Amino acid sequence: MLGSTVLSEESAAPPGTIVILGGGPAGLTAALETLRLGWRPVVVEKDPLVGGIARTVSYKGFHFDMGGHRFFTKSEEVNRIWQEVLGTEFLKRPRLSRIFYRQRFFQYPLQAWDALRGLGLGEAILVLISYVRWQVRPHPREDTFEEWVTNRFGRRLFETFFKTYTEKVWGIPCTELKAEWAAQRIKDLSLRTVIIRLFFKSRKVIKTLIEEFDYPRLGPGMMWRAVADKVRTSGGEVRLECEVVSLERVGSRITAAVVRRNGVLETVRGEEFISSLPLRDLVQRLDPPAPDAVLEAAQGLRYRDFLTVCLIVDQPHLFPDNWIYIHEPAVRVARIQNFKNWSPDMVPDPAKSSLGLEYFCNEGDELWQTPDADLVDLARREIDRIGLARAADVTDGCVFRVPKSYPVYDSDYAGYVETLKAYVETLENCRTIGRNGLHRYNNQDHSMLTGLYAVRNALRGEANDLWSVNADAEYHEEGTSSPASVDTLGRQALRMLLAQIDPVALGAAGALVVGGGLAAATLALVLKGGTVVGPTLGLLSIYFPGYHVSASGVLVGAAYGAAVGYVAGWLFATLRNATVLGYVRWLRARAQRAHLGRMLDDV
Repeated sequence: MLGSTVLSEESAAPPGTIVILGGGPAGLTAALETLRLGWRPVVVEKDPLVGGIARTVSYKGFHFDMGGHRFFTKSEEVNRIWQEVLGTEFLKRPRLSRIFYRQRFFQYPLQAWDALRGLGLGEAILVLISYVRWQVRPHPREDTFEEWVTNRFGRRLFETFFKTYTEKVWGIPCTELKAEWAAQRIKDLSLRTVIIRLFFKSRKVIKTLIEEFDYPRLGPGMMWRAVADKVRTSGGEVRLECEVVSLERVGSRITAAVVRRNGVLETVRGEEFISSLPLRDLVQRLDPPAPDAVLEAAQGLRYRDFLTVCLIVDQPHLFPDNWIYIHEPAVRVARIQNFKNWSPDMVPDPAKSSLGLEYFCNEGDELWQTPDADLVDLARREIDRIGLARAADVTDGCVFRVPKSYPVYDSDYAGYVETLKAYVETLENCRTIGRNGLHRYNNQDHSMLTGLYAVRNALRGEANDLWSVNADAEYHEEGTSSPASVDTLGRQALRMLLAQIDPVALGAAGALVVGGGLAAATLALVLKGGTVVGPTLGLLSIYFPGYHVSASGVLVGAAYGAAVGYVAGWLFATLRNATVLGYVRWLRARAQRAHLGRMLDDV
């Protein structure tokens, strides 16, 4: 495996060393926390730049963000780190993005008249009809992305604004993409929310729909370069261009990472290991190897890759958007960044603009292996075809490839992840973090949290569940429960409020009350006697044929009253149950749709 490569054996690591595999947001945040707790981090990163998918690359003085990273979080801890590291280097940026579909641009988030003008009144009506149809008769199971979205938006809107773009991004049909990805990533946005926002300004902040965010002056890589510098100046190490070749282990403990740097193998030892490597790679690099079943599960995990074609355009202003989602199936590009609108300092010449055209692919496929010059020509033609810039104005370009950018949620991934999770958790001194380390489509702020919690688990004996740190949850809030007594009372009250009423039982009770009451009233008037007995009550004979205020009327009245009471009780219980059931279903749908929002922004 090591071949003839020269091996440089490193002496045993000093006590208190944590080896961190990967220099992205998760790994570098883990390094900061390691220093804060008095240990020494050694970060190894295979690329020449830190930041992972959140890095910023440069070409002839132009800066390019690999994906477009907004700095917005609900975590005060993450925000504190960002502000402590960069502070005044953050710019407050307005958010503007659109969808390009059927040769038209749609504002995103949707705006009422813009959407109506773009879709047309007839299509808008069909979208609403489709939505109602799928609310009445939804898919009974939600195993796939298509079923999940259709149940919440209707098939027509799914096919209009979800299907084409999603299949571009993932390279598999929506019928194969698991619903878990939608439930995790499409948050806080529903058709109802969109319609309300078309006409009313909501006070609630929906992360997908935020109108302003922070952004480092020179791109997200500026943040992670600053963190790496802070780690170095505080006594830690950040080693670049170090590819992890193998992880030596003795039983259930990792003892060293063997890395290749400039053709030389180095052994990096530590007491604890934290890995943001792809989960598949972590398991496959263990020496001695993991069990066959675990290796088979690792091999089954899939990743989606992308490349960015960066264009330099000889125009000072092109379009006002930060980025545009390309739903148009006639072109291959999926998203277009306008870096000058993220930060003017990303472009060194104010007379020019720079664009990033993102193409999703699989490492090694036809698009991935296309020569850079051909990719630049493709991007030049497509930007012209869309109408955002003229091909003749594109003066230069370059290509950056980003492997294993997105963990794929295909039909088999959940079982594979469970197998790998169970095995990795048997490694006493190794914890896996980050998007690829957990095979979970997290954003950079939640990847950062996994880095923080992993270090605290290792050094302070905490028991944070790294696998539950998810896309839009404030981790500690979700992990905090109310006192047991309050929770129990709340559950009991809720059960009482929503409990179903037995129509037969309530009908019988109604029969007893109404029938008995009418019989008792009739009997009382008969016993009272007089010239005219019960003239007012006798009016019931209009509705109850054969009823009179008499001795025989006591039994007739009891029968009529029982019938009326039973029907009234049965109808009330049935209607009340149907209303509660409908309300519960609405609450459930609302809770599910509260998971609806980052489909586009966080790809």
